[in-house]
Amino acid sequence: MSNNGKHDVIVIGAGISGLSAAKLLHDQGLDVVVLEARDRVGGRTYTLKESAEKYVDVGGSYIGPTQNRIIRLGKELGIGNYKVNEEERSVFLIKDKPQTFRGSLPSIYNPFTVMDYVSCWRTFDDLAKEIPAEAPWKCPHALEYDSMSVENWMDKNCWSNFSRDTITILVRLGFATEPCSVSFLYFLWYIKCGGGVLRFVSTTNGGQERKMIGGSQQVSQKIAEKLGARVLLSNPVSKIDQTKGDVVMVTVVSGEVYQASFVISAVPQAIIGRIAFSPPLPALRNQLIQRIPMGSCIKTITYYDTAWWRELDYCGIVLGDGIISGTQDDTKPDGSYPGLVGFINGDRAREVCHLTKEERKERVAQHYCKAFSSKKALNPVNYVEHNWMEEEYSGGCYMGATPPGVLTSFGKFYMLLGKYQLMLYG
Repeated sequence: MSNNGKHDVIVIGAGISGLSAAKLLHDQGLDVVVLEARDRVGGRTYTLKESAEKYVDVGGSYIGPTQNRIIRLGKELGIGNYKVNEEERSVFLIKDKPQTFRGSLPSIYNPFTVMDYVSCWRTFDDLAKEIPAEAPWKCPHALEYDSMSVENWMDKNCWSNFSRDTITILVRLGFATEPCSVSFLYFLWYIKCGGGVLRFVSTTNGGQERKMIGGSQQVSQKIAEKLGARVLLSNPVSKIDQTKGDVVMVTVVSGEVYQASFVISAVPQAIIGRIAFSPPLPALRNQLIQRIPMGSCIKTITYYDTAWWRELDYCGIVLGDGIISGTQDDTKPDGSYPGLVGFINGDRAREVCHLTKEERKERVAQHYCKAFSSKKALNPVNYVEHNWMEEEYSGGCYMGATPPGVLTSFGKFYMLLGKYQLMLYG
């Protein structure tokens, strides 16, 4: 065991949150060190550069109008972005039957279904208005909303299959889990923070509007370059000790010990339980981190010789109940390397994770064949995937969503850490 001297702040986790915090502190003249468990920076953003397609984002990649901080940070770091294609028709695929539409939401011709569908979306936005973004458990109807799952709410309020199908797809695609697993309070809070339902689900003027040229992991890589030797990779934290006055002792798996006045944890809540705390975390805080499971996601990118879907007047967007919950055109902005990115989420990810990569590739191609009514989908030239459930230091993707009962029982302890000088993100 060695002593590395005392720092002002130790940041645990070299994803965008952790490195952004470290950059801010460093720019203010503080002595900061970043401890990262993986052999790379980026966290849940991960860009493969050795692939035949120049670069492939197998982790988080989409940014939109409400995500001003990451857009501003990208500009500061000199990273360009481009709009995701939405010029042609989109597809809604339910029970292998494709329906084409333009814009953000599918068209409906049954007037009673339209009434139900529109009522659901408007209700989400109306209910979300009363939820405090900084403390959703303080909502006047918090106990009522948190006592039910999204599926429970649908059972009580949706009478058309179309409404149920679209909400299920929204949850599966947006949260990487199933409606039965998400608290309705959490669902409303997340929608509020995302700028409302329409912006949450939209590409143009929504959360999926843009991608970064060169890949999203560049953000972390460029910050890490600025911080230099202050970023230490392959250093999983095993223990945090704050029993020695105003000094926090952080031990990594190798036995190295780092000291600081403060520690920022920027790792997923589900991973914090792997760290031994002395003294222990407050009881309810410890209980909380056991109740925020990560989503189940396998991200896939399927490449073709040409963007044949555009030739058929399809933009590449597919929303459906098959193996892929949602699809976008992933062709490079200069038109090279035509591809479709698709997300296998929730139950679908758990159902197919035991298959071989080749078997998943075939099922994904068949899904696109049905969606676009074209056998050209069956002949990809390359297929890339990443199973985030296998990631030891993420535990899943995209994030952790609370089941019913968690926010109102434990939410107020999310930032309350007793005597610990810790700030927790992620």
